Amino acid sequence: MSTALALCLAMVLDAVFGEPKWLWDRVPHPAVLMGRLIGGADRRFNCGAARKAKGILLVIVLVIGAAALGLVLRQIPLVEILLGAVLLAQKSLVEHVNAVARGLERSLAEGRYAVSMIVGRDTSELDEAAVARGAIESAAENFSDGVIAPAFWFLVAGLPGILVYKVVNTGDSMIGYRTERHREFGWAAARLDDVLNLIPARLTALLLFPWGKPLSLWREIVTEARRHRSPNAGWPEAALSRSLGVALSGPRAYHGEMRDYPWVNPNGREATPRDIDAACARLWAAWAFVLICVAVLSFA
Repeated sequence: MSTALALCLAMVLDAVFGEPKWLWDRVPHPAVLMGRLIGGADRRFNCGAARKAKGILLVIVLVIGAAALGLVLRQIPLVEILLGAVLLAQKSLVEHVNAVARGLERSLAEGRYAVSMIVGRDTSELDEAAVARGAIESAAENFSDGVIAPAFWFLVAGLPGILVYKVVNTGDSMIGYRTERHREFGWAAARLDDVLNLIPARLTALLLFPWGKPLSLWREIVTEARRHRSPNAGWPEAALSRSLGVALSGPRAYHGEMRDYPWVNPNGREATPRDIDAACARLWAAWAFVLICVAVLSFA
């Protein structure tokens, strides 16, 4: 079976079944196992001298281990497809984003609670537009690193590729923050995650670009992506903001501290729950286009 066909089947399985609660209540999700491993290494080795060197060594071990595990597991029939489906996150992403819109329809408090499940900023004081912005930003960023990037690395290198990507991405999410504790130990995980997302983030921007509108919008997307706080997240954010016509990003608070981030599409209108629904529809349209392209590749 070709890698493209395996990815095609994995994408369909993920879209149909998502993250079945009955399963992950009984056995740990692979991402949870990765998190436990990285968390244990953080507690054990992120201390004393040479923290940056220790962090680099950890990433090397994680990459080699994930690649080797992938090479072994891909020999077992159907495992590559099943594990690929588990490591993709299209259905669960849309469900979590959609939950914010449904929460806002009931009350602002429920919308705040739902968005707090998918963003890291302070949510207790957000108004409706800020809650909707948070959901849409999460949709854009996580479509890139939770769907397109894993699919890209699966297509490039099969099961070893997607496992390497996911363990590095998990490492970045856990120790890649520029805090005093993780500035050195998490440096390698953060930088390698930036590298692995370089191409997928730009592909995601193309997928979310509002085709049919002037191509001059692409220059605006490039400009805003380059001044974004992340080297990659700004690309899908800027593209989706143009597709929906809404302003994204802007100032927000983390742990009680306001941060004056620049606006993405500053001339756009305020986001609403309807825009969250539109964002979810846009993600499914982009996903379907990718599925068709992968299906064509599988029979080429």
